[in-house]
Amino acid sequence: MTVEVLVASMHQTNHGLLQKMNIQSDAIIGNQCDRNEIENFIYQGHKIRYLSFCERGVGLNRNNALMRATADICILADDDMVFDDGYEQKVKTWFARYPQADILIFNIERTASTGYSNPKVKRIRFWNFMRYGAARIAFRRKSISEYGIFFNQNFGGGTPHSSGEDTLFLHSCLQKGLKIYAVPDSIATLSDERESTWFRGYNEKYYYDKGVLFAAVSKFWAPFLCVQDVIRHRHGDISLGDALRYSFKGVRNFCKPVNRIEKETK
Repeated sequence: MTVEVLVASMHQTNHGLLQKMNIQSDAIIGNQCDRNEIENFIYQGHKIRYLSFCERGVGLNRNNALMRATADICILADDDMVFDDGYEQKVKTWFARYPQADILIFNIERTASTGYSNPKVKRIRFWNFMRYGAARIAFRRKSISEYGIFFNQNFGGGTPHSSGEDTLFLHSCLQKGLKIYAVPDSIATLSDERESTWFRGYNEKYYYDKGVLFAAVSKFWAPFLCVQDVIRHRHGDISLGDALRYSFKGVRNFCKPVNRIEKETK
């Protein structure tokens, strides 16, 4: 069983990220920058591929790595993670323990902010998948590739809709019938040393983009998802009514036929 880390990064000018992230396995570094270059080399006995492309969008970045991956197990990562020593064997052990699993979602330790942590092994279903980000997911590459699952390139940092590519990825996996489990084990620490590439507060764009995301997940459940999100995340000067209005606007615009959207934007 082979393991490969797929890292989404930006503006890397050298290979120092490998040491910084404590990479101890094969890896593909998706480096969105201002040049086009592909490098292949060996780092501490592991095969490394640096994909430096002059383009933007986290979904596109992850897809570039995903379609070039070759390992049995792939781990999605961001460049502000520091992997634990022995993470490769830990991931192998968990997949061997759960041979029926197509995807495992691990914990990530955090040095500053809080985040959801799995207290025990549990099956991930349609009603509990939206709490997990991409940078804690490991999957059997064959399971993903056979169903042609990729990241939606209209969602996430550097795209029109500032987040949600990871949510839609997991949703696609569930729709295809893949088995997903959350496990109570950590494989890395999130350093929290840089600002979010997409979050600028609970403002109009945040609520609008959430409405679009929820509609992309389910047109039927989108209004209910908007209400629960606004209740949980209403902060600052935006009123409850305005937050709902922005969210519902995102739902309506996503649900419109394409030709109507084009006419309204001309």
